[in-house]
Amino acid sequence: MSVTLRKRKNANGTTTLRLDVYHNCKRWVETLKHLQLCKATTIADREANKEKYRLAESIAVARAAELEANNYNTVSDAGRKTIITDWMQTYIDGYTKKDKRNMQGALKRFINFLQKENKAGLTFGQITPLLIEDFMDYLQNQSEGEGASSYYSRYKKMMKYAYRRRLMKENVLDLVEKKLRCKAARKDILTLDELKILAATPTESGEVKRAFLFSCVTGLRWIDVNNIKWNNVNLSEKSIILKQSKTGEEVSVPLNDTAIKLLGKPGKPVNDVFALPTANGANKTVKAWVKRGGIEKKITWHNARHSFGTNLIYNDVDVLTASKLLGHTSMKHTQRYVDTANEMKQKATDKVNIEL
Repeated sequence: MSVTLRKRKNANGTTTLRLDVYHNCKRWVETLKHLQLCKATTIADREANKEKYRLAESIAVARAAELEANNYNTVSDAGRKTIITDWMQTYIDGYTKKDKRNMQGALKRFINFLQKENKAGLTFGQITPLLIEDFMDYLQNQSEGEGASSYYSRYKKMMKYAYRRRLMKENVLDLVEKKLRCKAARKDILTLDELKILAATPTESGEVKRAFLFSCVTGLRWIDVNNIKWNNVNLSEKSIILKQSKTGEEVSVPLNDTAIKLLGKPGKPVNDVFALPTANGANKTVKAWVKRGGIEKKITWHNARHSFGTNLIYNDVDVLTASKLLGHTSMKHTQRYVDTANEMKQKATDKVNIEL
């Protein structure tokens, strides 16, 4: 068993640091993407490169100790000395699931919290339940709606994995007594009439317009719509077969006539159905488009899914069917759409009040 730190020169003058790992008769490479050395032209550059290389060396030692600990089912001494944020970044670099951006966001908030508490460089041997509870308070103060819960769940995922890799003697999360209390923020939705207005409103990108309206009539998330290829589409069955971004399960999404029209002319099986920019770029386009349509609501791509769910309930689709169409694993997630739809119905009823 061995873990060797190696350098690889890149064409642009930078240097990539990699761990050459040999364990159980298998060899693989782990790239330390967050520790790439720049092309040093100043003293500051050289010092920064030295610091990054030092961190890479410590990660290599910790990785070797981790593998050794797994061999003997013991807790690694090096694990107790490993800087948590460095290890988490390495974990995220090798993370392949679709919520990688959210994982990075969770780490960013943990780093900011540690800096605020003057605890940068915290190791697994120094982490305590009380510190984690303070981090939970920090998340609640810095986040809106369910943001704190989302980031904390991803933070816990990394900590649990660290425990399984023998970097901690016990799972410190088991000793945390505090519970996050996050109330879902009220999200604006687009009514069917407002969707008609948007459909008639020009925008900078026809692809963004087409894909966003498609989300509004299917309930698909941005990440799912962005990854639809023509081999996922079955026009004869009026459906799309997709792996859900959250659960990884393969589901069949029914398509109505509007959705089929928005798909456009079929392309090659391996081609994307929608040629979209980045998520940030798409949301900027949507924001400008909604404003141009005279709709005074705060709308991002995720509101398309909320609009779909609410419009289902508002138009008397039963809750169980709506839950299945949205791919919810729990009815409590669907309940928010029920509440919003009931409010919409109450407001509509209030408009026909008469004085007696």
